[in-house]
Amino acid sequence: MPRILLVEDDDALRNLVAGRLREEGYDVEPVADGGAAVAAVAGAEPDLVLLDVMLPGVDGLEVTRRLRAQYPLLPIVLLTARSDELDRVVGLEVGADDYITKPFGMPELVARVRAALRRQRTVRERLAAAPFGDDTPLVFDDLEIDPGRRTARRAGAEVHLTAREFDLLLFLARRPDRPFTRLQLLEGIWGITYEGYDRTIDSHVQRLRSKIEPEPGRPRFVRTVWGVGYRFASAGG
Repeated sequence: MPRILLVEDDDALRNLVAGRLREEGYDVEPVADGGAAVAAVAGAEPDLVLLDVMLPGVDGLEVTRRLRAQYPLLPIVLLTARSDELDRVVGLEVGADDYITKPFGMPELVARVRAALRRQRTVRERLAAAPFGDDTPLVFDDLEIDPGRRTARRAGAEVHLTAREFDLLLFLARRPDRPFTRLQLLEGIWGITYEGYDRTIDSHVQRLRSKIEPEPGRPRFVRTVWGVGYRFASAGG
């Protein structure tokens, strides 16, 4: 029985959502604030976190940042009443896997939860089946990427990347010189295509370049392929 951590400060909505998910066969742990959410995950990692953005104290975006740093594979689905596109994009950028905009119907909620859990199972199965060699560090000039430790170093110094920045770097570096569209990168990294939000890849690329490139304005590694998207260059020049 998949266990879902439901984080919602509205008592009525929390009870309604928890009740419906239990009817669908899920084990639901409801909490009302961000601090309690972080503590609950630290106590026992759930299969999925359903997380309101507007929370008292520690808000949902900050909870997402903290959880994603510690639990790279934990599915996080945001519940947000915000209609601004920027807020939804920020949620994806800090590590959320999906979002549902309030007000929402229960069938949509259940469908999103099921989809997120399916993606999680697929990722874990792929990791379990991956050969040991997949954790072999990748080296390109002075840039070293260690998939096993999920770390990157340039010129011998560790580069501090967010979980999504590392995922983007590793995805491209494992497929050197192959161009990818923004939607292909979103699907490959998040596991789903977010129509209308493919430009979130641009902001990730910009931040990644600022951390790994000797000259971010003249990128050596993550190159733009005009009219297509991006590629990782295996050699300079």
